[in-house]
Amino acid sequence: MNEFNKDFQDMQGRFSDRSGHRARDENVYWTPIVVVKREIDAETERLASLPRPANGRRESLIVHPLAEANAPGFAPGIQVKLSVLKPGEKSAAFRHNATEVNFCIRGSGHTLVAGKRIAFAQYDVWNHPSYAVYRHVNDGKDLQVRLAYSNVPLLQHMQVYLPEDEPAVELHPVEDTGEKTRSGDPRRKSPYGMIRIGADGGMLMPYEILINPEAVVSKPLHFPWKEVKRELDKLEALGKEYAGRRLYMMYNPVTGRTNGITPNFFATMTIRPPKIVDRPHRHVSAAINYYFHGKGYSTVAGNRYEWAAGDLMLSARAGRCTTTPRTTITCTSSPSRTSRSISLWSRSFGRRA
Repeated sequence: MNEFNKDFQDMQGRFSDRSGHRARDENVYWTPIVVVKREIDAETERLASLPRPANGRRESLIVHPLAEANAPGFAPGIQVKLSVLKPGEKSAAFRHNATEVNFCIRGSGHTLVAGKRIAFAQYDVWNHPSYAVYRHVNDGKDLQVRLAYSNVPLLQHMQVYLPEDEPAVELHPVEDTGEKTRSGDPRRKSPYGMIRIGADGGMLMPYEILINPEAVVSKPLHFPWKEVKRELDKLEALGKEYAGRRLYMMYNPVTGRTNGITPNFFATMTIRPPKIVDRPHRHVSAAINYYFHGKGYSTVAGNRYEWAAGDLMLSARAGRCTTTPRTTITCTSSPSRTSRSISLWSRSFGRRA
């Protein structure tokens, strides 16, 4: 039985008259921000200088000025966390109902997630499924510095974020013999099953299928930079005759045609040769870019933002449905150096054009 109890204050709904109200764009467009390398390095050193916390987690959130206090994200719905471990340290176990994408920007180590050991080095990428218990270990000789992207602010905004420090055990399906007996009771199963309605494919789904859908298991996946770089270098070798964008998405097959690294995000690794300018595009997604080689600039909504290796940039949403140049996002690298970057997009809300 559900033992959740809460005393609620009596409240009453209200009507808001919208008769004749014309729909309009009331979205708040978050300003693009570049967090430069020296700021990230300074915060890294500050975290490393602190006494070791009880849970081993030296962490700072990178927060946008427009973020709500109860959902401190770097973009709407996306949290970016800077994490530091000194050599020989490890963090306490943790789990939450968010999904994560982790990116090592310095050092090395390993992560234990969902019972899997992922040994990582600089620029490696790996994901954490929702509710998977994980801990990070620094078994190297240098500081371990990671950026972790998650959908925590989205869950916080919806008031459904569930974190758990130091969980005692991994989650496993509960064997309920009573439930097995009930599910086998013919009185609890509709004799009609799924029912087709109309000629366009609509169907009625009975209750027992609604509450017990087939589970889709998401696994931790590791994308070592050494292997990814080998494939990106082939794209650079194509020369200027190649008109496509030089990137690969790190694909998790469990996301199917929605093309994600987790059910919430998709992540791309990009290489941009000198003097190459990407074709302008727009999207509803928020995009966060970390540049780890080279330098260049991006134009977002008519504004130019310079970036260099070690910088983190929020491209924000640029999805106004107009055809003016101010809705475009373009990127170019420096005249003499190839740039490399990792980009994380809020896949759940994305449409590109």
